[in-house]
Amino acid sequence: MAQWTILLFSLYGVVHGQELQLPTVQECCKDGRDRALGGQDCTILPLISSAHICRIAQEQCCAAAARDQLCDNGIKMAREQGACERPFFQGDPWETKISKTCCDCCMFGLMTASQGSGCELQGLLLGRRCTHTAKTCCGKNTTEEIKPDDLKKETEMPEANVTAKPPEGLDTCKDSTCSQLCVGNGTCACHDGYELQKDGVNCGDVNECLTNRHNCVGGQVCINTEGSFRCQRETSCGTGYELKDDNSCYDIDECVLGTHNCAPDFICTNTVGSFRCHPREKCAGGFIQDAAGSCIDINECVAHTSPCLPGQTCINTMGSYTCRRNTVTCGRGYHLTHDGARCEDVDECRAGNVCGDHGCINLVGTYRCECRSGFLFNSITKLCEDINECRHYPGRLCAHKCENTEGSYQCTCTIGFKLSHDGRNCEDVNECEANPCSQECSNVYGSYQCYCRRGYQLSDMDGITCEDIDECALPTGGHVCSYRCSNAPGSFYCTCPPTGYTLAPNGRTCQDIDECATGSHTCSVSESCFNIQGGFRCLSFTCPPNFRQASWGSRQDASVGVRCIKACQPNDINCNLDPVHLMTHTSLSLPTFIDFSQPEDIVFLRTVAPANPVPLPGATDVFFDILATDDQQSFDVEKRSHQGIIIGVVRQVKPIIGPRDLVVNVAMNYVKSGVISHRNIVVIHVFVSEFWF
Repeated sequence: MAQWTILLFSLYGVVHGQELQLPTVQECCKDGRDRALGGQDCTILPLISSAHICRIAQEQCCAAAARDQLCDNGIKMAREQGACERPFFQGDPWETKISKTCCDCCMFGLMTASQGSGCELQGLLLGRRCTHTAKTCCGKNTTEEIKPDDLKKETEMPEANVTAKPPEGLDTCKDSTCSQLCVGNGTCACHDGYELQKDGVNCGDVNECLTNRHNCVGGQVCINTEGSFRCQRETSCGTGYELKDDNSCYDIDECVLGTHNCAPDFICTNTVGSFRCHPREKCAGGFIQDAAGSCIDINECVAHTSPCLPGQTCINTMGSYTCRRNTVTCGRGYHLTHDGARCEDVDECRAGNVCGDHGCINLVGTYRCECRSGFLFNSITKLCEDINECRHYPGRLCAHKCENTEGSYQCTCTIGFKLSHDGRNCEDVNECEANPCSQECSNVYGSYQCYCRRGYQLSDMDGITCEDIDECALPTGGHVCSYRCSNAPGSFYCTCPPTGYTLAPNGRTCQDIDECATGSHTCSVSESCFNIQGGFRCLSFTCPPNFRQASWGSRQDASVGVRCIKACQPNDINCNLDPVHLMTHTSLSLPTFIDFSQPEDIVFLRTVAPANPVPLPGATDVFFDILATDDQQSFDVEKRSHQGIIIGVVRQVKPIIGPRDLVVNVAMNYVKSGVISHRNIVVIHVFVSEFWF
């Protein structure tokens, strides 16, 4: 898009006869560096000019800025972390390689400075970038930062904090008592890794490990140092190794340090991570002990000056030597003819089985073996050596695992796979064909998975067997069935009490059987059938003396009961003075409340008296009172207002465990001008079920 934009502006300038101003090389370079710092790919930069030199400057400056940024990461890691492992760096392999190289070069400079060596690095051909990075890190104090000018723009590390000097003639830090830095006006400051103490003068070390200001990665432990910290491997190197300052493990030479336990008659030989003890041999005459403690033959012909007489040739033998008159000496691969006059070639192929079961070709002064397929001739040992195809061609011969054999190789597969007909690739094995699972099996790539039908779960022991789920024993089992839960293989079923209930269509809830509605009750004609939860009651109410029955409730719904109105005999003064005018019998069925925690409203008693917030003169008021209840005082009555009318609410205030039949007598006292004008009595017959449903 940028190229088309430039083209349009160019055409516009030509049409109007204007000369366009092309960007300079410096501007092209700046554009490339800005794009690199912005994270753009330097290989696909949009061109800002058609000039070839501008494109080169743009791409090279972009690439240089990207390399500088990666090098900065490596230098920062060397100075802060003290370790240059590639997993610590992020990015593509070529990016982590640049960061690790700069980190190693900076570590080289820092270690050179710590050893007191010079920073010139004479005689070391490290390359220009590495040499300059090492010199810069060597010449800088480890608590300082490397400035960009020190690496000729190769790194862009953050500059150290610099405080501007006070104006000349005004040195406010002349008589300062600051332990480290004075920033003017008598104010003290501290170097990195320190913090100012409460006295405002002295500086104390900051424990970066406790304040979580370190950058140690997983597998390393932070160790605080004076003014800084270092990251050390969390695990030790193991026996035979020692941990260096750069977190690397180096072999301990027990033989040099004298920490071995070899006996005096044995020689200590160091190995990687350990050592070996070899017995000393006492050599006989003509032999000498080498550095490994073995006895080797002494070549007296070389060790002594002219051991034989003139005209004789010294011939070394094992443990000695012989002198023979001078004659023709043949080299290796030749021997003297029968007359001893000349040397002729030795046919090693006929002289012995030098090549084994391989072919043999005699050559002048030597021979070579024609090796079978899978072997390679070693010109030094003159033997056919097996070719380890698995090592020479990793990942190219076998799909899974390659095992070398004598003269060949063999492919094998991991568990869950089988070797294909080509002997190289691996095919998935369908384990489900062998029916390994007790119920359902699903083949997956390289393995299989067992599943269970509904109502079963997979065993945690073998992952194959399906075990029945006891739904009744689950945490929610108590809520699965309203009465009783019975487990069955792969399922469960609910049951209800033997009488008074039937199982609902959902198979879990118990529904009450209305014996009064179905006609399955045993009440007589003179009794009213009242259905309760889990059963029924046959009720028959009569009015007391001086009262007459006003109305009956429906036999299908006997909750209304009987209303008795006072009917006094003539001249019965006591009856007329009795304030009770109305007696009402009513019935109520209640369950056994589970987790009874607060009062439950069970009966509402309505009146016709208006509820006045402020008592009015001559107005009628109503008071409620419990005349009779159970021994536990499980009920009370509360006066309330509903839609401007006074009502009484009978409440169950204590838990009642059924089955129980209770009678509660409630008085409704109508008071006018402080005197009870009349009283109504409500007799509530409460039938509490054994169950909560």
